[in-house]
Amino acid sequence: MNRTEKAELIETLQATLSSSTSVVVAHQSGLTVAESSELRAKMREAGAGFKVTKNRLTKLALQGTKYENLSDLFAGPTAIGTSSDPVSAAKTLVSFAKTNDKLTIIGGSLDGKVLDKAGVEALATLPSLDELRAKIIGMLTAPATKVARVTQAPASQLARVIQARADQLQ
Repeated sequence: MNRTEKAELIETLQATLSSSTSVVVAHQSGLTVAESSELRAKMREAGAGFKVTKNRLTKLALQGTKYENLSDLFAGPTAIGTSSDPVSAAKTLVSFAKTNDKLTIIGGSLDGKVLDKAGVEALATLPSLDELRAKIIGMLTAPATKVARVTQAPASQLARVIQARADQLQ
């Protein structure tokens, strides 16, 4: 890799980090191509990204971003998961690491605040932004459906009484 390729890679990585809300750092050693492809596909489905990185280039890319304090985590065979959703990268990587011992979560950051392994795992247990939106919409629509059901109840009861009286007269 020549200097210009390295500079482009650093710029790309820096742009990715700047646009991300959360970053998860993991050690990956011995992942097969199939396992790595499976993980990348799961990350894409969740709206997150996964990249195996060179430590030196990543440390250079971290400079000037809100994740600059993560540079000490980059030692050994590292990879990063990034996401604009605060939870999706952590959730996907933690669930994959539970089933595959070749991936180990070592830390991360949420909007510049450093998280240890336990912090990333706690972040992974939170509901995602889409799940929270769905819950709020459900809570907002529930009262309206209850009101509609209550207003329909007297009319249907009246119709049943009239029908019963008609049946009696016949």
